[in-house]
Amino acid sequence: MLRFLHSSDLHLGKPFGRFPEDVRGRLRQARAEVPARLARLAREHGAGHVLLAGDTFDQLTPAPQVIRQALNAMAADPDLQWLILPGNHDHAGATELWRQLRSDAPPNVTALLAPHPHPLANATLLPAPPAERAPGRDLTDWFDGADTGDALRIGLAHGSVADFEGTSGAGGSSVIAPDRAARAGLAYLALGDWHGQRRIDARTWYSGTPEADSFRHSAAATALLVQIDGPGAPAQVTPLETGALRWRRLDLALDPQDDALAAHAACLPPLEDRADCLFDLRLSGTLRPEARAELDRAIAATAPDFLWHAADPAELTLLHDASDLDLIDRQGALRAAAEALATDAADETLPPEARQSAADALEHLFALALEDRA
Repeated sequence: MLRFLHSSDLHLGKPFGRFPEDVRGRLRQARAEVPARLARLAREHGAGHVLLAGDTFDQLTPAPQVIRQALNAMAADPDLQWLILPGNHDHAGATELWRQLRSDAPPNVTALLAPHPHPLANATLLPAPPAERAPGRDLTDWFDGADTGDALRIGLAHGSVADFEGTSGAGGSSVIAPDRAARAGLAYLALGDWHGQRRIDARTWYSGTPEADSFRHSAAATALLVQIDGPGAPAQVTPLETGALRWRRLDLALDPQDDALAAHAACLPPLEDRADCLFDLRLSGTLRPEARAELDRAIAATAPDFLWHAADPAELTLLHDASDLDLIDRQGALRAAAEALATDAADETLPPEARQSAADALEHLFALALEDRA
């Protein structure tokens, strides 16, 4: 029986430059803690090996402390073996990175920098390390003819399965045949590059990143516990949740008949989960001005609960009539300006950008008026 943990795309040292500094620090710290979390899960579930299928590091030249701290976490349990494959972000051509790693690595950490069979307990590991960012070919081709005797055969690769997601690749280091496990007689093919967990077939899986780094994948970040009971036995694959932070993107469509405040409250995660959550709210539909102002105040009131919060109202429009314009002013220059903007916003003979500018300006007038009233 063979039991191991399959993970990939740790992207240690990722800078997260588009976020404020306090958020960047939290994101980097959560990522730096991943090796220790993977080690704990491996111990708890009786796995003797952790297979990292590429992009352990986010850059070809990570800071020395990023490498050393990862190795220190891996060294904490000398009985747990770590097998590290290069990816497209940290390919085998990054000579200084892998020189430092091999120099500092404890005995239980192995960098797989060449396409040669590697012993793995009572199995043989077949790695496919990329030597450049985009090799442009299937680096797993050699698996088919590799001589491993009667041992279980485990493949380890980083790249996009051919025709994955309806394309010729997902932007990774190579394009991998979707039936490689069957062709090469693999008991399991551990893949990296796609940041969400994905089953290609019963023997071929993407583990996904163990700490989410975007809103693209809605499911929780995981690693995969893999158990194979012997030759010919199916791989038993169990996802284990690994992420410390959650990234949630929600679409909230509203109608003038809706209770906008109740709809907003219902879409929020529980209060106790918000401090560890990056929350991206996308608003659409139509609201009357007073309901929109109430919603804006509710959003502003809840935003500080989150690690990071954004609300995009680009697709949310105002439904108004003459009585609503009274909220801005009943007469005078301001009322005349509001009426002119309302006319332009509804005038389909104008270019779309002109109508949108008028709608935005009118919305701003409503917001100022309602703020003064509040």
